[in-house]
Amino acid sequence: MFPTSSKAADDTSKSSSDTWVVTLGATVEYGPSYEGSKHYTFGALPSFDIHRLGEAQEYSAPDDNFDYQLFDLGGVEIGPVVGLRDDRFDINNLHLQSQRRVRWNFDAGGFAQYWLMDNRLRFRTEIRQSLWGGDGLVGDFALDWFQPLGDKWLLSAGPRLSMANSVYMRTNFGISESEAARHGHINAFDAGAGVKSVGFTVAATYTISPEWSVQVYEKYNRLVGDAADSPITSRFGSPNQNIIGFTLNRTFNVKF
Repeated sequence: MFPTSSKAADDTSKSSSDTWVVTLGATVEYGPSYEGSKHYTFGALPSFDIHRLGEAQEYSAPDDNFDYQLFDLGGVEIGPVVGLRDDRFDINNLHLQSQRRVRWNFDAGGFAQYWLMDNRLRFRTEIRQSLWGGDGLVGDFALDWFQPLGDKWLLSAGPRLSMANSVYMRTNFGISESEAARHGHINAFDAGAGVKSVGFTVAATYTISPEWSVQVYEKYNRLVGDAADSPITSRFGSPNQNIIGFTLNRTFNVKF
């Protein structure tokens, strides 16, 4: 989420083994109040990154979730990944608050990425399953171009594609027969697995000092398929999902 920092060439092997570079970030976003909504609101998110002192730090995109590389198989980096899913307290327009509530959730799974051009062009995928609440599985695919401008600026941009299983789609976009019968003004909708959105993400990061950096970004996604056809989106919301974010990062060293 920020430009890499060059490490001193004379770092000792000892400091590299027991010193970690930790980056904590605080993000403010302005975007849809829930996935498929046409109403916008502010939200706050934390971010976190860690690597050993002396390790080469790779560029990352603002929608990368927290990961840790365990394997490098012919240039393909593989490891676990953890993310955070937003909650949705109610949908006032649908009058389905008790049935449609989606609580915040952690999800976890694996990531894989490959640099088609070293620290310039990257393909990345994440597959994540919710940890509780039965909120389903998502798969995100991204292609990013990273362009440094001098020593201070880093620009990145690239397309996105997101898929979800039937559990996720039913939870977030489906309307059961009982819900439709109870409220009358909404038809039942069976949301199935498949591609749920396509879009792009752009970001600009400025390094103020070795300790501080700031980033602004925009994430646009267009809901497609059943995610767009659902009455939650087509009747009461919008398939166009745009998020603008600002992140302040603080980097420091920690010895263990």
